[in-house]
Amino acid sequence: MKHELQLIISGKSKVKHGAIIQAAASYLRRSQSSSTMAKEFKHFKKQEKETLERFIELNNLWILDINLEDYLSEGAEQKVYLKDGKHVIKLNDSIYYNSWIDYFNNLLLNNFFFPDTAYNLLGFFKNEDIIYAVVDNLL
Repeated sequence: MKHELQLIISGKSKVKHGAIIQAAASYLRRSQSSSTMAKEFKHFKKQEKETLERFIELNNLWILDINLEDYLSEGAEQKVYLKDGKHVIKLNDSIYYNSWIDYFNNLLLNNFFFPDTAYNLLGFFKNEDIIYAVVDNLL
């Protein structure tokens, strides 16, 4: 099991809805290893955000049509919006994670252990200079 989880997190093994999640995490990991990261957390998060924005641009993953008036509720981690009258999307800014990589790994592990409610990373949304991952968990 441990080996299988390592393969999923490293992107060498597939998991339901994992392709974009694994690609984003891999892009961030490559960037971290090829640059000298400052030990200061705030600087790291800023640099990681800039790298993530490059990935989003390169892969055309910006979602521009979220209507913020369709807000339903939020929990500790995610804001929930009505998507099309019967489905919802969830926005997460990774605030409860040390890094976006941690957030992506959490999605991958969730999708491995709970494939019936796997999260699908649809793309990213930016509001007031905050980047949000946009996910749904339609079957």
